[in-house]
Amino acid sequence: MKDLTDTVAGPLEGVRVIDLSTVVMGPYAAQILGDLGADVIKIESPSDTVRVGHYRTTPGMTPLNLNVNRNKRSVALNLKDDTDRERALKLIDTADVLITNMRPGALHRLGLGYDDIAARHPGLVYAHAQGFRGDSDRAGDAAYDETVQAASGLVDIADRALGEPVYLPTIIGDKVSSLTIAYSVLAALLHRDRTGQGQLVEIPMTDTLIAFNLVEHLAGHTHVPETGPTGFALSMLKGHKAVRTKDGLACVMPYNPQNYRDFLTAAGRPDLAEDPRVNGDAIDSADHEDLAALLETCAPALTTDEWAEVCSKHSIPMAPVLELDRAHEEPYVRDGHLLDTVEHPTEGTVRTIGIPLRFSATPGSIRRLAPVAGQDTEDVLAELDAAR
Repeated sequence: MKDLTDTVAGPLEGVRVIDLSTVVMGPYAAQILGDLGADVIKIESPSDTVRVGHYRTTPGMTPLNLNVNRNKRSVALNLKDDTDRERALKLIDTADVLITNMRPGALHRLGLGYDDIAARHPGLVYAHAQGFRGDSDRAGDAAYDETVQAASGLVDIADRALGEPVYLPTIIGDKVSSLTIAYSVLAALLHRDRTGQGQLVEIPMTDTLIAFNLVEHLAGHTHVPETGPTGFALSMLKGHKAVRTKDGLACVMPYNPQNYRDFLTAAGRPDLAEDPRVNGDAIDSADHEDLAALLETCAPALTTDEWAEVCSKHSIPMAPVLELDRAHEEPYVRDGHLLDTVEHPTEGTVRTIGIPLRFSATPGSIRRLAPVAGQDTEDVLAELDAAR
């Protein structure tokens, strides 16, 4: 059981973040900043989407909420009420950072748009995340992860590679945008500390994911005129997948002819190790699909553990497929504290996802588990009154 009292100050100690966001994109970004030591105050309504759905003990304490709202204090305010909106503005006055993913129209109606806030707090870093760019004709459109996957080209990649226009089975648009919010805020804080000047930082999900996808998938369209199609060739192979071993699933990725020869010999097929396709100086791109099929055919010759030993000996990239249902039992996960059990004040024993970063002097820490909506309202407002 992890002890939450054994913590040290993180690199963002002294930074205050107001989290005026919902669902996953904004809250996950704010949680990352909280993990790094920031004081994060979440202004919320109990109707927040991550609080809707299955819970064990307390309404609203859903798995998703537990996974994106730790290291925060929760203040329940009705922003349509004049008194509560003024309280929210006074809290923002005390902050270094505001994160919001409310639509621009709603922010302006509430007097919470960037121009409104900057007039009273010019040093604030105002991070606004939304589905589409603010100066585009889609600025006010609703956006969800699936619409962003479509608008960013991810669905096209899946359709071409898999023959079906599927969505990735993870909310990649939200989470990549969360990471983008976090590093953008840190850059803007550095600028603020040097100059005293705050600024608006806009993080459009679609633009973020287009840039993310095109790193490798712009491919032949990088050149003008084009030297080939879009799509990173290796990733687009139909055989680009994990293989079934004698007792499970593994990623086995020979990357050069010697890797393939060692793999085939270990699989009991030394005859195939003489194949011309694996005896040159490099693997011909035209042979990748055939060799992927060969991997699939030969992998069942050994167990996953046996392949791990062979691949380690011959420097062949390999990893067993992590089964999420058993992730907490996996030594790498357990030893790295990537999943720990903790005692939640209202939800009992729960698992919490670890902090993947390592700082030698100022490590991040989990100081608070996700709060019940509004549980810190009185304390935070009392601090606000005392500071006047």
